[in-house]
Amino acid sequence: MKRRTILAAPTLLAAPAALAQPAWPSRPIRLVVPWPPSGTTDILARHIAPPLSQALGQPVVVENRGGASGAIGTAEVLRTPPDGHTICLTISTLITSTLLSRQPYHPINDVTPILHLADVGNILVVNNALPIRSVAEFIAYGRANPGRLSFGSPGIGASVHISGEMFKLATGIDMVHVPYRGGGPAIADLMGGQIQCMFGNASSTLPHVRSGAVRPLAVTTARRQAYLPDIPTIAEAAIPGFAIAEWYAFVGPAGMPPAIVERLNREILAIAGTAEGRARLLDMGAEVIGGTPQEFAAFLRVEMEKIGRVVREARISAE
Repeated sequence: MKRRTILAAPTLLAAPAALAQPAWPSRPIRLVVPWPPSGTTDILARHIAPPLSQALGQPVVVENRGGASGAIGTAEVLRTPPDGHTICLTISTLITSTLLSRQPYHPINDVTPILHLADVGNILVVNNALPIRSVAEFIAYGRANPGRLSFGSPGIGASVHISGEMFKLATGIDMVHVPYRGGGPAIADLMGGQIQCMFGNASSTLPHVRSGAVRPLAVTTARRQAYLPDIPTIAEAAIPGFAIAEWYAFVGPAGMPPAIVERLNREILAIAGTAEGRARLLDMGAEVIGGTPQEFAAFLRVEMEKIGRVVREARISAE
């Protein structure tokens, strides 16, 4: 009788502790977008939040915390308890901002990777007055006219900027980088002829390509994109292995429970992976990527090394 009582004691003691563990989620989930409203990241977050709320049985509240190229909102998320009630929809500046300036977090060590949601490729576009209709012609023109080509970007360290620097390193072309305060002014100057080319983000550049205001030569992604199926990749046109995109992903603070991470991964991917979800993303120039949290973690390590090499070799600085 005593032996049975002793053996049962751990179970009896553990029961209150187990009952004390609340089911997740036990309250509303904060989905922080570290950018101002109305941008691509914000639009994606507000597209996913309502069905995610329904799937999880708790409100998913989108909060915009813009500033410092996404660093302010990201730092806020990474300081929260890793209980799955605060997550972040971030982009590739998670990596580049830490490579260019000191940040209060490490993009790998201080992060729980949840889901690599989508990639938005960049499009190499030129001013219509430029006598260039292929990547080969672009490279030949650049080599024959060193310093005559200038490419715009929405700011230092953006994927649009990094794409141009990667292209310069791969081809040896002397192109001048012209940073702007956003993509809008850059594309306006491209159409006006103040700059000659741009590795424009697909979400903001596609409307101008479709209207004929600028001429597309290639996409920066590893494979052709459904939104421009007849336009080659830079890799197939001239530079084997060339691939870069602006990626969108869900992350949380380091130390999140694996079960919660897996659940978030599964639910968000189910929303984005429907025919409607893929079509919605494609309309913004985005391609659903998906995969496991472990695959996303491996991707982040590769991305850190690749972009870090470009930053070092091109001597890019935040100033």
